[in-house]
Amino acid sequence: MEQFLRVGVISSTHGIRGEVKVYPTTDDPERFLDLDEVILDTGREHKILEIEGVKFFKNQVILKFKGYDNINDIEKYLKKDLLVDREHAVELEENENFIADLIDMEVVTDEGKVLGTLTDVIETGANDVYAVKTPEGKEILLPAIRDCILDVNVDEKRMTVHVMEGLLD
Repeated sequence: MEQFLRVGVISSTHGIRGEVKVYPTTDDPERFLDLDEVILDTGREHKILEIEGVKFFKNQVILKFKGYDNINDIEKYLKKDLLVDREHAVELEENENFIADLIDMEVVTDEGKVLGTLTDVIETGANDVYAVKTPEGKEILLPAIRDCILDVNVDEKRMTVHVMEGLLD
């Protein structure tokens, strides 16, 4: 299980006073209003950034970090991930999981056959779709619905599915 969960990616600067536009990778961008700090993954280290201001513009969040008051201070962090510690993650409802916990999960059928490895979660309007790569390298798309996804065991990194008629054709 990942200790840190990504909540956004710094996409660009905003103005010259150190603000940044963040593409949210969380289901609820408004959660930034409840965060006091985020963890910046620079690629070499994790830096804690204290959030001083939050605004919203179109599909992005504009953040101002304490101590970063100039475009030159923050520009070097473009395209970097913003993380939260798992303990600061949003509460999950029953039968909900973090995408980070699903990736690389072994997927087996209800008949015990290994189907493959979950490689991606595609978010659609109606329901998510799980992309599973078979041992032969083929991609199978499974709808994340109760009739298909029978059990998700995050601790064992194992998902049990029922392959509905026509899904493997």
